[in-house]
Amino acid sequence: MTVADHPVPATARAAVQPPMEPAAAAQQHRSARLRRVVRGRDDDPVWARPALVGLLVGTAVLYLWTLSESGWANAFYSAAVQAGSQSWKAFFYGSSDAANSITVDKPPMSLWPMALSVRVLGLSSFSILLPQALMGVATVGVLYAAVRRWFSAHAALLAGVVMALTPVAALMFRFNNPDALLTLLMVIAAYFALRAIESGAWKWFVATGVAVGFGFLTKQLQVLLIVPGLGAAHLAFGGNGFWRRIRDLAIAAAAMVVSAGWWIAIVELVPASMRPYVGGSQDNSILELTLGYNGLGRLTGNETGSVGGGNGPGGGMWGETGIGRLFGNEIGGQITWLVPAALILLAAVLVVWWRRPRRDLQRASIAVWGSWLVVTGAVFSFMSGIFHAYYTVALAPAVAALVGIGAVTLWQHRTTSPRAHAATMTVLAVIAGVTTWWARVLLARAADWNPWISTLVLVAGGTAVGGLLAAAWLRPLWGDRAANWLGVGAAGLALVAGLAGPTAWTLQTVATPHTGSIVTAGPTVTGGGFGPGRGGFPGGMTGTMPGGLPGGFPGGNPPAIGTTPPGGTTGGFPGGLGARPGGGGGMGGLLDAVTPGAEIVAALSEDASSYTWVAAAVGSNNASGYQLATELPVMAIGGFNGSDPSPTLAEFQQYVADGKIHWFIGGGGFGGGGFGNQMGGSDASSEIATWVQENFTATTIDGSTLYDLTAPIA
Repeated sequence: MTVADHPVPATARAAVQPPMEPAAAAQQHRSARLRRVVRGRDDDPVWARPALVGLLVGTAVLYLWTLSESGWANAFYSAAVQAGSQSWKAFFYGSSDAANSITVDKPPMSLWPMALSVRVLGLSSFSILLPQALMGVATVGVLYAAVRRWFSAHAALLAGVVMALTPVAALMFRFNNPDALLTLLMVIAAYFALRAIESGAWKWFVATGVAVGFGFLTKQLQVLLIVPGLGAAHLAFGGNGFWRRIRDLAIAAAAMVVSAGWWIAIVELVPASMRPYVGGSQDNSILELTLGYNGLGRLTGNETGSVGGGNGPGGGMWGETGIGRLFGNEIGGQITWLVPAALILLAAVLVVWWRRPRRDLQRASIAVWGSWLVVTGAVFSFMSGIFHAYYTVALAPAVAALVGIGAVTLWQHRTTSPRAHAATMTVLAVIAGVTTWWARVLLARAADWNPWISTLVLVAGGTAVGGLLAAAWLRPLWGDRAANWLGVGAAGLALVAGLAGPTAWTLQTVATPHTGSIVTAGPTVTGGGFGPGRGGFPGGMTGTMPGGLPGGFPGGNPPAIGTTPPGGTTGGFPGGLGARPGGGGGMGGLLDAVTPGAEIVAALSEDASSYTWVAAAVGSNNASGYQLATELPVMAIGGFNGSDPSPTLAEFQQYVADGKIHWFIGGGGFGGGGFGNQMGGSDASSEIATWVQENFTATTIDGSTLYDLTAPIA
């Protein structure tokens, strides 16, 4: 036998081979990464990558299906998107109109992808909502990656499925509120934070801070709810010394401040005369908006200029605060189907992993997702300010990750010993039982809607509980093989029972158009106060609003559009300016936009190039319908609630004198005479409405009351 016949060890071959050129090494590295993207990790089962592709494609189909049927969705943001597609200045500031009178009451980052989409595809419902749906697919993909890096493909796939099938997620990723981008950025921040804990590399801390900062530019302080958990996880599980970990957190904090602060600084430093008014603030300050209306006011209920904050510790018109808030009639079906399971799984996994070393990255992961769920859920439960059911989409990634990680971890733990098998299967049986019971409770709140789903859940869940308990305690009698197959079948039925309810609600959500400022997922529930796709207030506004309404509404309920309530104003609008057509949304145009007819669109469009604004209307939603129909600037007096001092009466009078506004449209938000004034807002919109009514002649077009501001009363 020759020397050539003897195999050479791989280490020896590597030693005698010449070093690879840097360019070739880089190409080989890129090729390896490409193979990993296409084929998955080396330890992935053969089905893992096809399953991931199927998950993402299925999510895309689910979120894109009949996407345009929701029309303008939240017209408040759609109008700002239209403005941003026409004016780069409006794009940068998030202005409600292309003439830049006032901004929306949030930073503009969530508007930017939609405005760019409209610039490319043209103005339509689909072009506005398309980026949101793609964000939903991306959220599922990033969540899968975040779980898969430290856990099995089974856990990652289950987490992705739960995320995609959460009803409130299907709602928000098919809608144009900021919550879609916020949720994606929070999942990205969690992934980057876990990579930072794993490697200790500064780039991951910078990336974490940037993701959180961008989340701030999306919905301000809400993104900070996940920050304590990310920081605590790094301190507890990160590598290097304690002070090195403190330094790393400082790097992340600096990146967060810079990535959010650049836009804040520009808005604060640019003279007010050179930019639009900051909507939602009372002093034209983004800092006041951050700390007040969109900040601490959400916690305390003291939101100056809002439609009525929490009105005390009980939560007032936004529902009772407390530990049961998220499980109530209105909110329960949005998010809580698997919350009890997630909490039990979190506790069980922490017990199983209690003796693991400090640097255990799986424990770090469960700590990140667990703190996310607990902290955010607690704040949502006890905040006294404005709170809407769709906010709970921020809980969906944490619930999905905990269910995927926890269920698969316990399932794998059962094989470690006979004692562990019995205990683990018993815990899984308890989880299946609790999940089945809670699903039945949620389904019973919409008892007339497909009652067979409740029967399916009960049969599957009950059988699963029995099978899991039998597999746990009868294993010595049946043998390992039979007990194992029984356990597998019971686990499959438990998944059916747990996912049937949220899947059904998600499909109903996808099949139902949703418009207005306040929307909910799923069918109408008993006592929820919201119908599918409708705007409204919790409980249908039964009860007294904070401070009461001018003139008083019997029982706290507003009059029908076009009727005369106590106090004598038609339709309940400030200034008594006439009824609003279309009936769009509750609360007199505060929560939804009109759909103007061809005659009024033609009137507003006539000689439009001669005016800065073709019309002005009280409240952003009242203005948005006309702006979207004409694609021309319409001034939103007073911002969203009509309670911002923009413009003042003197400023408005000057605009009229300069010939910058053609029409004033009657009706709209409550302005200073309603909720805004009760919460300390400005009276400017009511003063403007009264001045217009006294100095200009009313004209009725398509059932709407308009005033020609170029033709004052003699």
